[in-house]
Amino acid sequence: MDPHVQQTLLSPPALALLGLCIGSFLNVVIHRLPAMLEHGWRRESSEVLGVPFADDDVPGLMKPRSRCPACGHAIAWHENLPVLSYLLLRGRCSSCRAPISIRYPLVEVVTALLFALAGWRFGAQPSTLLWCGFAATLVALAGIDWDTTLLPDNLTLPLLWAGLLSSAAGWTIPLPDAVWGAAVGYLSLWSVYWLFKKTTGKEGMGFGDFKLLAAVGAWLGVKMLLPVVLGASVIGAAVGIAMKLGPGLREGRYVPFGPFLAGAALVVMLAGQARVLGWLGWA
Repeated sequence: MDPHVQQTLLSPPALALLGLCIGSFLNVVIHRLPAMLEHGWRRESSEVLGVPFADDDVPGLMKPRSRCPACGHAIAWHENLPVLSYLLLRGRCSSCRAPISIRYPLVEVVTALLFALAGWRFGAQPSTLLWCGFAATLVALAGIDWDTTLLPDNLTLPLLWAGLLSSAAGWTIPLPDAVWGAAVGYLSLWSVYWLFKKTTGKEGMGFGDFKLLAAVGAWLGVKMLLPVVLGASVIGAAVGIAMKLGPGLREGRYVPFGPFLAGAALVVMLAGQARVLGWLGWA
C-alpha cells in the first residue's frame, strides 16, 4: 500500500469514522448475542431431556433488520446512521415517538474515541487495526456482562487466541510475554475464586472473568495484569458502593467485574507499559 494512502486510512480521524460504524454493530452484538446463546442452551437442554422445544425464530447478528422494541417499526437505513440518526430523531422512534436508549449513541461514540486513540497510540500501521479489534471486543464484552452478568466464550476465547496468534506473528508483544500473561491471568483469578469459595462458601466471580483476564494478558503481557486488576478493583468497588447507597443495586444482586476489567485494560493499552509502570513507581 502506498505510504500516503496508509497514513490517511489509518489516521485517527479515519479510524474514528470506522469506530462509529463498528460501534453501531457492537450495539447489535450486545443486544442479540445473549438471546442467541440462551436459545441455543434451551434447545440443547430440550434435546438432552427429550422434551419438545419450540424452535422459534431468534434474531441473528446480521438479520432481521432492527426494530423499535415499543412498536415494532422496522428501522430504515437513514434512521440507523451512527449518532447522526439519534440526533436527527431527537432520541425518539420516528413512528411511535418512544424514547431510544442513550446507550446506543454512547457505545458508538466510545468505540470511535477508542479507535482514534489507538491510531494516535500505535500509529498508521496495519497492526493498529488489531488493537482496534481488541478494543471493540472489550466494549462488547463490557456491555453484555453489565446487562446479563455473562462473558460469552464466543468472544473471550477468540480474543485470547487472537492475542496469542498476533504475538506469535510478531505484530504485538513478544510471545513469551503473551503466553505468560494468558496463563497468569487465568490462574490468578481462578485461585482467588477458589480461595473465596472455600472461605465463604460463595462464588465471588464467574469463570468468564478468568478467561477475560487471560485474553487481556495475551494482549498486554504479564506485567500489565496487576495494574489492570488493581484499577478494575478500585473502580468496581467505588461504583458498587455508589449503587448500593442509591437505588441502582437491589438486594441479592451484584456488580459484574467484567466491565471494569475491560475498562482498566483499555486504559493500560492506551497508556502503554512504560507510563503505567511509571505511575506505579515500578519503572
